[in-house]
Amino acid sequence: MTDRRELGRFLRARREALRPADVGLIPGGRRRTPGLRREEVAMLANISTDYYERLEQARGVNPSEALIGALARALRLSTDERDHLYAVAGYQPPQHHSADGYADPGLMHIVDALTDTPAQIVDELGTVIVQNAAAVALLGPLANRPGREGNGAWLWFTHPSGRGLYPQEDHASLGRVIVADLRAAVYRHGPHPAGEQLVNDLLERSEEFSAIWELGEVATVRSARKTLLHPHVGRLDLQCDVVLSPSTGNRLFLYRPQPGTDAAERLEFLRVLGHQTFTT
Repeated sequence: MTDRRELGRFLRARREALRPADVGLIPGGRRRTPGLRREEVAMLANISTDYYERLEQARGVNPSEALIGALARALRLSTDERDHLYAVAGYQPPQHHSADGYADPGLMHIVDALTDTPAQIVDELGTVIVQNAAAVALLGPLANRPGREGNGAWLWFTHPSGRGLYPQEDHASLGRVIVADLRAAVYRHGPHPAGEQLVNDLLERSEEFSAIWELGEVATVRSARKTLLHPHVGRLDLQCDVVLSPSTGNRLFLYRPQPGTDAAERLEFLRVLGHQTFTT
């Protein structure tokens, strides 16, 4: 059962403790009260301002579990704060390293600070949680998609038409990397119901996935060279660096130009074009 009074009190306290710069926002003029405005938290959580106001004011609202995850991400909560938010909302706090849409606040701070470097945060199972504008322009909008539509393995094996961003000759090796990384994630910390269900569903949906899964390969994705064929700026030779949060299992993927290539100029052109021009 939701403890509405404590939920509202806690949300208000965490909102007032944040500055716009803490969440990647521009202050935008003088503020009469400390912290973020309610409408800013609502925007970050992708809900209406009225709904968020009712949450803070304990006015008969029972938020969904998914919304609690979105609020934890919007307010940059630590894992202890996140667990408290879930508990007062009447939900079992997620297990650590679970695929609940939570984003590590330290990694979020890095993403907020980056403007020219494509960066995105993924959970252990490879679902994109957060992207900056440069990553959206490079890879398309992947965060906050419904269901599994933001999961890398699911997209690769159930929507193969989307593989056009990568050279044909790289498809086989990329598929094996995705499967090996997924196997490592599913078995790293003992039982992982969400991961096991994802694997079972992929085994049913994709013969290609099933064949690769049978190889038994296991390897966590780390830094690697990537070649992308972007529809607007052409070939990009990039280095994908991975920063891991041990406490949450979140990974920050950074895409930087390979030295000796023209990728830097192409990325700058892409930044100027903006993500509105990306076609999937």
